Amino acid sequence: IEHLYHRLHLEGRRNNKLRAADVLQIKAHSLQFHESCAEEELILSFLQKLLMMDYRARYIKTKETNEEDHTQQRDNDSPEDESDIFKAIYLSDKGTRQSERIDPMDVQMAVFHCADGFLKQLIVTKLSQCQYALPLLVPDTFTQRIEFPLWTFRQINKSWKVRNTNNEIISHIQPIYKAQTPMVPFFRFGSVSSSKSHLMNSLINEKHNTFFHRNCPGSSSTRVLMDGVVEIAWFCPSGKNTDKFANCVAFCNLHGDAGDHEKQLQILTEMASVNVVLLPRLDRNDRHTTTIQNLYRSAKPLIWLFTEDECTVTEMKKGKYKIGLKDRNQSDVSEELRKTINYCLSESSSAFRLEDVSKLPDIRVDEEDDNGCRGGRVAAQQMINLLEKKDLTKVKESFLPCQGKLWHQWSQKNKELHRPQADITENEISRKRTEMGKIREEQHESDVSKFMKLFIKEMNSDSANKMFFLKWLGIFLDEYISDDIYALHHKYDEKWSTVLKLKKSQDKSEHLKAEQADLERISEELQAAAFGLEHIMREIGQIYESCSTVKKNKKHLQSDFSSLPSLAAEMMISGFPLELMDGDAAHVPVIWVSAVLDQLVQKLGDQRVFVLSVLGIQSSGKSTMLNAMFGLQFAVSAGRCTRGAFMQLVRVSDEMRTMLTCDYILVVDTEGLRALELAGRSTRHHDNELATFVVGLGNLTLINIFGENPSEMQDILQIVVQAILRMKKVRLNPSCVFVHQNVSDITAGEKNMEGRRRLQEKLDEMTKLAAKDEVCDAERFSDIIKFDVQKDVKYFAQLWEGSPPMAPPNPNYCENIQELKKTIMSHASKSHGMRLTHLKDRIKDLWEALLKERFVFSFRNSLEISAYRKLETEYSKWSWSLRRAMMETENELHNKIENEAIHEVEETDLQRELKKTSEEVEKSMSEFFEKDTDADLLIQWKMSFETKIKDVQENIVRETKRKLNEVLQQRDLRKKIDAQRTHHENTLLEKSKELALKLKDKANDEETVKKEFDLFWKQCVKNIIRDTPAIKEIDIMTDVRILLSDIYKSAPVDHWGESKDIFKVLSFSDYVKVKKSSGFTGAFTNAFRSAKEKLGFILSKEDEAQIRSFVTDVSLQTDEMIQSFNISKMGYNKSCIQQLTDYIKARETEHEEASVHYVFKNEFFMDLVLSISMRANKMITGQHRLFREANDPVIYVEKKRKEYYSVFQKHLHGAASAVIFGEIICQKLREPVKQSVYKKTARDLSDDIQTDCESLNGNRSNLEIHILKTLAEEEDFNKYMDYIRNPRDHFKSFIRHEVSQFITGKFSVSVLPKMKKNIELLQQKIMDAANESTEHVQVNSGDVGLWLKGFTEELSGVLVFSEKDLSGVKHDYVDDFNLLEDVIRKELPAIMTDISTEFNIYAFDEKLDLKFRPDELLIDHFCQCCWVQCPFCTAICTNTTKDHPGDHNVRFHRVDGIKGLHYHQTEHLSADICTTLVSSGKRFCVSNEWFPCKEYRRAGGDYAKWSITFDTSELPYWKWFVCRFQKDLEKYYNKKFQGQGEIPNEWKKLTKECAIESLFEYFKIK
Repeated sequence: IEHLYHRLHLEGRRNNKLRAADVLQIKAHSLQFHESCAEEELILSFLQKLLMMDYRARYIKTKETNEEDHTQQRDNDSPEDESDIFKAIYLSDKGTRQSERIDPMDVQMAVFHCADGFLKQLIVTKLSQCQYALPLLVPDTFTQRIEFPLWTFRQINKSWKVRNTNNEIISHIQPIYKAQTPMVPFFRFGSVSSSKSHLMNSLINEKHNTFFHRNCPGSSSTRVLMDGVVEIAWFCPSGKNTDKFANCVAFCNLHGDAGDHEKQLQILTEMASVNVVLLPRLDRNDRHTTTIQNLYRSAKPLIWLFTEDECTVTEMKKGKYKIGLKDRNQSDVSEELRKTINYCLSESSSAFRLEDVSKLPDIRVDEEDDNGCRGGRVAAQQMINLLEKKDLTKVKESFLPCQGKLWHQWSQKNKELHRPQADITENEISRKRTEMGKIREEQHESDVSKFMKLFIKEMNSDSANKMFFLKWLGIFLDEYISDDIYALHHKYDEKWSTVLKLKKSQDKSEHLKAEQADLERISEELQAAAFGLEHIMREIGQIYESCSTVKKNKKHLQSDFSSLPSLAAEMMISGFPLELMDGDAAHVPVIWVSAVLDQLVQKLGDQRVFVLSVLGIQSSGKSTMLNAMFGLQFAVSAGRCTRGAFMQLVRVSDEMRTMLTCDYILVVDTEGLRALELAGRSTRHHDNELATFVVGLGNLTLINIFGENPSEMQDILQIVVQAILRMKKVRLNPSCVFVHQNVSDITAGEKNMEGRRRLQEKLDEMTKLAAKDEVCDAERFSDIIKFDVQKDVKYFAQLWEGSPPMAPPNPNYCENIQELKKTIMSHASKSHGMRLTHLKDRIKDLWEALLKERFVFSFRNSLEISAYRKLETEYSKWSWSLRRAMMETENELHNKIENEAIHEVEETDLQRELKKTSEEVEKSMSEFFEKDTDADLLIQWKMSFETKIKDVQENIVRETKRKLNEVLQQRDLRKKIDAQRTHHENTLLEKSKELALKLKDKANDEETVKKEFDLFWKQCVKNIIRDTPAIKEIDIMTDVRILLSDIYKSAPVDHWGESKDIFKVLSFSDYVKVKKSSGFTGAFTNAFRSAKEKLGFILSKEDEAQIRSFVTDVSLQTDEMIQSFNISKMGYNKSCIQQLTDYIKARETEHEEASVHYVFKNEFFMDLVLSISMRANKMITGQHRLFREANDPVIYVEKKRKEYYSVFQKHLHGAASAVIFGEIICQKLREPVKQSVYKKTARDLSDDIQTDCESLNGNRSNLEIHILKTLAEEEDFNKYMDYIRNPRDHFKSFIRHEVSQFITGKFSVSVLPKMKKNIELLQQKIMDAANESTEHVQVNSGDVGLWLKGFTEELSGVLVFSEKDLSGVKHDYVDDFNLLEDVIRKELPAIMTDISTEFNIYAFDEKLDLKFRPDELLIDHFCQCCWVQCPFCTAICTNTTKDHPGDHNVRFHRVDGIKGLHYHQTEHLSADICTTLVSSGKRFCVSNEWFPCKEYRRAGGDYAKWSITFDTSELPYWKWFVCRFQKDLEKYYNKKFQGQGEIPNEWKKLTKECAIESLFEYFKIK
């Protein structure tokens, strides 16, 4: 035995048992068909075939020794050996003995002994399906103690048919452990020449080796594990006259000499109805004589089979028969034996029941011996005891209250909510939600039955018997319901037959209606009586969903409801199916399923699964096929099999994961289409729903067709094609394989080709039909799905080899299963599958879309949305990288332009500078699209985003060139100003030098010197002011008003006092008048319009939106114009205002000349100019202040007084020229250093802010969420309206505020250190430049001019500092360059320290030009996107690209009343939301024309460019806003939320906290 275990590689497995989980995982070995294998693979091959129900599992051969070895052996033989026959035979015998093969039954029993309880049960169940005998009594291989493996029989059901005395056929379906049948044991004494097992097979099924015998392939005389084993098999009659036995009969076979196994012999003879004994002949001296005598004297019928006797059947005395076997025809013997057994059985009343064996003494019963099994049984029995004497049709109602009526009501309400009637209002939607909430509360308040408490308690326990408990519970529940279910099925079949007869006779009477009503009632009873583990889990799911909805634990629930999904996840991991779609309610419990999948992710990690789903007509063999393919245990029976949809995990082995790129196969089995029980219950719609759901869910769908009849196929094909077509339209790409089951002759190639052609034609026909339904252009099936009719159509042989119930599975069927499995794995290897988290989203998306009847228009792919949002965030980073890199280049070139180091800028130069960053971004993009977990989803946008990034890059380059060219132009224009300032500075330096020389003898009299310098300074400043007038403060608004007064001399005098902020006006009606028309029609129109003007009705809401859009765009363009004026460098001039007004006027004229029916009054232009000027006032004034500080002689000279006095003193004390020149250089560097440090720090801060500031860390959508959060927290209505009316300006204000807050909050820890670091870096660069210039001059024997040239060139890209800044400063006598360098090294740190001390939180605003500030850099980055607002509700398009292709869209729309929309000819504001409005029967008016809301695009303009789909998803935020600011909105629009626009009461329960939380929840950024 040990040697056998060694050969089979089972050493150590007696203690460390083989587990079912190990066997059921998908391995590479399981994809191959093995007729022979190596010894070490025997176990694997046996189990693989057995799980597929291939009875040839017992016939696997071991591979012979390699032919080369044989050849080598022959080659080594000597010539003498070749001629010696005796020696040759001896050697060949030796070889045979050495390679003695392993008997197949040893393989079976070795696995049996080394398997755990669950694997044993699976093996025995599969052996039973193969119509093989099963181990009944098994001696322990080492202790010889007899075990009765009762547990292994618990899942076996047998069905048979018998005829009663009235010749009526009666069907029986029973768990085999309960079946009471006669039992006929066969055993032998001594060694016999005939095979006992072979003889038994002839009685049960002569075409199938139920019992393995000596003549079976692979049989070996050296088998070691079968001696003393008792096997059992049942003959099950079919109710036909040809049945060998009229009733079900058990046959037992004791292997080995019965005399050596007294215990087994005793058990069998005591429980037998008839004993059958084989022996050679009777011999009084035989050691078994006593036992044989006892058998003969026993009252039990006995049949002797003598192998050495030739007699026919002979009755020796009553009940005792003998039959000779020697030299007799096997068929004759078999027939005699059958008749004799039948006769004996007719005379016997004893019955055998498998369970009774467990009551016998001195045998080990596996169920009793295993603590886990025993404990599981006790726990399950406790639950079943509660069901005793209860009406089965009422049990679920009593014990599982959440899933019945309440859950069905909730499901129905949910469907109504998602499929609104034409006139539905938000109030009605809210009412339905309230009703659904109440149902959930009822579910929540219902008691948790003791039955459910026991289940949850056991599942929450840490005991090892949990899986046994579940198995036992399933077994007991099946036992509990079986009789009633069988009776109901019988009643249903009879009633169905009656209804069919009446329909055939075309009976339209009340009788038919009554019979149909009865049929419906029985169907409902069947539904109510079905009670299994799935119903218990369904109840747990509903307990969880109700608790989750009301957000509190259920009373009397012993654990927190949040732990319930973990139980279901554990069950799935352990191999139990989970209900995905409740077949009774025809609903998916999305909350529950999502929670279970979340728990799976917690326990397994976010594994990748390949989803395999199956569709087919009812009872077409779907579940059987899956069970055979993967060794699963989906429910299989005739009639209603699977109800709804179930999913089950199949683990992929480690070796296979690399090939398949997935960790699990998720198998989804569905209820059959066209189910009888659902007939008359909108079957077609239900089937379409189910098909769309599983096709959308599956990476691959198996479409199971029973037979080849095209009419049978017609319905299912149309359903499937329509489902696939829908997937295509929502950019899901399923694949499918067609499986024709029960094909009679699958070997005929021509017939198969014909079948494939017929299927192709049928699919093309169905595609045309489905395309009409779905309004789509598709002519052929291949137009909508990648489909190879040669590879993706499989023909399956009939399942049974012969006629059930005794027929074994057809081996050809098993081969077909194997072939299909390989095809599935091939598909899996080419698919990315999906993550468990993605699966959760896909389930939710599909179900949400199916709930709405227009699937294609309703499907919202959360996975795609999530992946796209992730892509947008990355895109934001990529575009920022490019902008950030260009900022550095722009800064460097800007400095060089100011220093006159370059005189032109080419795009090629900028592209070259950006090349490195561009390549890095390209690499990052490539890695993201290839390696991200959502790579398969992201690939569809790869090209478009590559194009977007390319466009961004081109725009950045183009924009930078434009800005630098402006700097070039302005530099030339500014030369006079700069030269004048430099002249003043240098004149002062020279004159102070002259004064110092004059006062040299008084150098020690500090007071006198100071007085003299002050007098000198005063006079110099006076002269400068005389020669150069001071730059005055400006008053923008006065300049604007003067300019407007000149343009409109006739403007009302008091208009200035009553001018309005045009950005805040509610309506533009007061600003327009109707265009004049000409001719008769024109006169009539003018009169009509004149009347309209008097009534005040001129502008439609579309006109209002058009003008508001015009105003916003003009404001944006004028902002850019003002920045282009570069006021901080060029100064302010009234011509700036003139340019602005000219531009605004030109735009106004252009707008009026377009196809609008109005012209603007003068007041519009005046208020628009005033409003824009008012907005720009602060910016222009601030920029002018910077210009004045830099260029007003009084200001800038006074600022430099301290610096000049320092130089003056050095002259006074006779300092060397190099010292003074070094001092001057340092003083000249002060302002450029300050600007450079501020700019660099601003750029660096922009990076930090994007990383550390939550609101700015991400894309535009994330920013908007934080804006809405802030608005809610502040509860300021005016700010809300500013955001709603002018979102772009509000975004800018928010970014400025966030940047200001960041700088203030992190000034000392982030901002100041960054600035100091930049100062240090710059200081080092200046020092390095000085050092390099000194070295260069010394090497080249140059002068101070060469030194200065080298020094400024080194710094030209870093600072705005050039030789011209020192023009006029005499430095001819400077020749000690080492001293000069030392002076700079010494003086520079003090200047840097001064700059550091000046730095504060307002420094950027005070010291930097607007365009260089961090907030403006971020505004430029975040606001380059789409700002188009929804024409109904003003929600902003979320696309990150301006002028993007395709429709505008937004994740969540707002309440339309926020924009002021109201009902026609009423003062009632609308409380509708766009996403429900577009599914309603309501209409809206555009330019006096009415359009249905469902066809809103017909209205043209902005309406045609928006994609708005029906959606009942709640975003409480805007509902809360409307309730919180109801009075403000009513006052603002002078209308009320009443009548049709009444706010639903449900909205008023929403809190601010709920509103804010919903933002983060729905946008998934928490």
